[in-house]
Amino acid sequence: MTFGSVIERNVARPLMRLVTMGGAPILQQLHLEERLLRRTSDNWCIVNDGTAPPTIVMGVSGKVSELVKIRPVLRDHVPVVRRFSGGGTVIVDQGTVFVTFICNKTAVAGLQPFPRDIMSWTGQLYGKVFRGFGEFHLRENDYAFDHRKFGGNAQSITKDRWVHHTSFLWDYDVKNMSYLKNPQRAPEYRQARDHSDFLCRMNEYMPSRSVFTEGITAALGEHFTVQHTELEMALSDHDDFVPSTKVLSPQDLQDIISSKEAPTVERVQGWPR
Repeated sequence: MTFGSVIERNVARPLMRLVTMGGAPILQQLHLEERLLRRTSDNWCIVNDGTAPPTIVMGVSGKVSELVKIRPVLRDHVPVVRRFSGGGTVIVDQGTVFVTFICNKTAVAGLQPFPRDIMSWTGQLYGKVFRGFGEFHLRENDYAFDHRKFGGNAQSITKDRWVHHTSFLWDYDVKNMSYLKNPQRAPEYRQARDHSDFLCRMNEYMPSRSVFTEGITAALGEHFTVQHTELEMALSDHDDFVPSTKVLSPQDLQDIISSKEAPTVERVQGWPR
């Protein structure tokens, strides 16, 4: 199904506010997105080019013990963030490009606010962005070139609005992938491949990050009137908002180890007692 292609030709396109950031900490980005989802009525696209330090980001219901190698994470002081949306677990860094859509339910003509419908629409949108740069596919809930994943997605849907955010692997450090366990529930197309065989880098297919972000703006322009918006405006008037996205403390992670290895657990050297 192609969303909005007929109806939107004859009506004014809704406004999409585009905010671009460079290297914003992923925790700050997720707090911003949750705030915009819950406290505004505008449509937003947030693009963040890279983040530091390397950070593990989990879905709201993910189980740390099943998805993260906790001892190496504690040893190397890798932050673990539990975000407000669903989806899987990723480790993100300066090689990650983040793109988020935050929309009203009526923003895209013909789009029903359900996970599969939103995935289908975004798949069509990114199909235009990647046209000519590789054999792009929406595979289950992932974006892939051929059979190798380069984009992971998560969503949150409220009464009147939805958010769809993606972490794109422009590049990645193989070493960082070692902090993650292979998930017990994996997409069928993964076929039990480890991270090195399952993933690919976008920079093997596209010439520059700017070409990618320009493609996103052009594709959005077929559905929306895209207006570049300063970050300060997006942050205004919501100082009292308390986001649900949080960093898991070293104590939180130690408690998870303890619950798995009772009655006694030796603390990882370097973390306070």
